[in-house]
Amino acid sequence: MRTLLLAAAVLLAAPACEQHKSKLDDVSSKPMGTGGGSAGASAADNAIDIDSKDILNRKESAPEVEVKHILIGWKDLDKVYQGRMDPRAQKRTNEEAAKLAQELAAKLKKDPDQIDALIKEHSEDPGSLSGDPYPVKADAPFVPEFKALALHLKEKEVGIVRSKFGYHVMERVLPPPPDPLESADILKREPEKGTVNVQHILIGWKDTPAAKAGRADERAKNRDKAAADKLAQEVLAKVQGGGDMAALMKEYSEDPGSKDNARVYPVSPDAQMVEPFKNLSLRLKEGEAGLVKSPFGWHVIKRVPPPPPDTLESADILKREPVTQKAKVKHILLNWKDNNGGGEDPRAKTRDRAALEKLVKDTVAKLKKGDKIEPLMKELSEDPGSAKTGEGYDVTPDAGLVEPFKQLSLRLNVGEVGVVKTDFGIHIIQRTE
Repeated sequence: MRTLLLAAAVLLAAPACEQHKSKLDDVSSKPMGTGGGSAGASAADNAIDIDSKDILNRKESAPEVEVKHILIGWKDLDKVYQGRMDPRAQKRTNEEAAKLAQELAAKLKKDPDQIDALIKEHSEDPGSLSGDPYPVKADAPFVPEFKALALHLKEKEVGIVRSKFGYHVMERVLPPPPDPLESADILKREPEKGTVNVQHILIGWKDTPAAKAGRADERAKNRDKAAADKLAQEVLAKVQGGGDMAALMKEYSEDPGSKDNARVYPVSPDAQMVEPFKNLSLRLKEGEAGLVKSPFGWHVIKRVPPPPPDTLESADILKREPVTQKAKVKHILLNWKDNNGGGEDPRAKTRDRAALEKLVKDTVAKLKKGDKIEPLMKELSEDPGSAKTGEGYDVTPDAGLVEPFKQLSLRLNVGEVGVVKTDFGIHIIQRTE
């Protein structure tokens, strides 16, 4: 599950994207995430093939669909789940799983409207149990087999595909109608092609998928949809009236990743965030606010100017056009006490800005002189995912990494060193391949 468990320092930037605080990206739950071990993949490769090849082999595909699915696993896949396999799957053989998947597909083909009942009874994907469909595009963070079937299905059509997590009995469903309170006029616009910066206020209610999964604020657990509608409209009016966004976030927002620090989120077309949040963010004009609904509740979103660059950042490199679409990088993360409390590393919690600047400059000088980055990572880096191992990260435009980290990585030449700031601190990045 390496991709799911990347260090917080380079995880997705949105409140919903950050694993431990997330509000926007948790919708794609574990079985469809991109991680997994080779042993589980091999077990799936050698399994009974019941894939819907007639659907998978179609030339035509949709750019974006919404699907629901029933995940059926079997005991040979236990390693890929790393101790989180459904107890039913632990007792099931591959033959039994294939038989069950085919039976469920046959039932759905007879009556596609029973998908929710069958998910509730049989699915082993916790994320599917909310009843909300998964929005799927070519760059969505799902395993390739899942995406391939989803994008080739026709509306109300049912198919089966095998992945390292098991058999996915999948149905393409009609997209839900927009909520009348959403900012429909803004959502009709063409989206921005670059990165925009937003702040948001999350207002949930007790019947959202997030609340049902136990991931909602206590206020949301005691609020019905009508009360949430009323509050969201009132808060939007305050934002549109020029209210202080930081103060309003602190008072009303239920997103733990941003409510207390007025965090600004960079949003790009390939950001791994829930689609409604991204769709509205990319259509707002600077200074404008709007309202959109996601599985987490109402988002009052305001587009804000980009933050000024940090003086330690490699401005000359960041001004370049990307030099590659795929880079391998290693990095040293250094934080300080005034940036989100210094994070979780005790060294950063007592480090002031002056000490940080000296440490960053000294470390960059060593790397430019030719020192190896791995010993410096082990000695200095506060990224628990890579500091001790010297492990590198594969960076592509759609990688699930914070935007500034990607922006710098894809502009570095091989061997070059640069510096960029994120909410996690200062990243000293060296491109290795």
